[in-house]
Amino acid sequence: MNVLTVIGARPQFIKASVVSREFAQQGVVEEIVHTGQHFDVNMSDVFFEELEIPRPTHHLGIGGGTHGQNTGRMIEAIEKVLLASRPDWVLVYGDTDSTLAGALAAVKLHIPVAHVEAGLRSFNRAMPEEINRVLTDHCATLLFAPTEVAVGHLAKEGITGAGVQRVGDVMYDAALFFGQKAEQGSRILDVLGLEPRQFVLATVHRAENTDNQDRLQAIFAGFREFGRPIILPLHPRTRGRLESFDIPVPGNVRIVDPVGYLDMVMLEKNAALIATDSGGVQKEAFFYQVPCVTLRDETEWVELVQANWNTLAPPGDGGEMAARMHRSLGTRGLPITPYGDGKAAAAILSGLLHYARR
Repeated sequence: MNVLTVIGARPQFIKASVVSREFAQQGVVEEIVHTGQHFDVNMSDVFFEELEIPRPTHHLGIGGGTHGQNTGRMIEAIEKVLLASRPDWVLVYGDTDSTLAGALAAVKLHIPVAHVEAGLRSFNRAMPEEINRVLTDHCATLLFAPTEVAVGHLAKEGITGAGVQRVGDVMYDAALFFGQKAEQGSRILDVLGLEPRQFVLATVHRAENTDNQDRLQAIFAGFREFGRPIILPLHPRTRGRLESFDIPVPGNVRIVDPVGYLDMVMLEKNAALIATDSGGVQKEAFFYQVPCVTLRDETEWVELVQANWNTLAPPGDGGEMAARMHRSLGTRGLPITPYGDGKAAAAILSGLLHYARR
């Protein structure tokens, strides 16, 4: 079986690492297409090294443009690769422009698409990621859903049958595998002079926050009012928006360059609290049993909110955001296991093989 995997953004590198490892162990031939959506070396190349992902067969070098520019250019470039390779499957992850571009290019050439993290919904169509995930799900032949909630979302949209498979969450696979590696290999706490549980880890990168001056101002006002030390690995887009909007960074916020995955895991495991607008970081907080505040109006991971591991803090009022961060410190949620048994990658390979035989 030949699989062509399309990835382009940091979370996809992490997800692909465990699936690519399973492919290699079971003799599956995989070509990796890196679209270049994340082009900063700290947010791309380092992940291939740390996560032991095979180097991309094709590097498209597409990034830095608008959603329309990126998606259109990616479709054109991926189509050329597909015409030359003609794989049995195209595998896409998550909800980025790279995800949608890979799915559209494949389906128009009648090459079946498999979507990892299918069925997630925020029900906010203003988010580019929501459009990407909905359209990709409706293109895909195989939909690998991480949770029962995701399976239910697909059913409500009329997507049912053998093509929908609950496999668990590949991010949980990665958390189990790389958590120990981070303990052994990361020195980030020493480098930054941090003590466990004495800092808050924050990430801010979603376009709905970074491209809206009022929301971005509210987030940093909330950080200032929160007062406690915050470590913020700063996404390049967020850095640019802070400068263009002339938003000051509070004194309690320590900005660092984007960090490698193992360093990020180490920061997550040792934080007293995580404040983020990232879908993946929300789950990683839960995997490492750290309370999380999500800087959005909604989340795809509703089970974590229901179990009190995650608290929504819409960035409209900085004071209320800070209050929710304070209330979340030291909390623990209910004991739940919604994301499978840490063997999602094996289930994905099994799903591809069995569906192909059908």
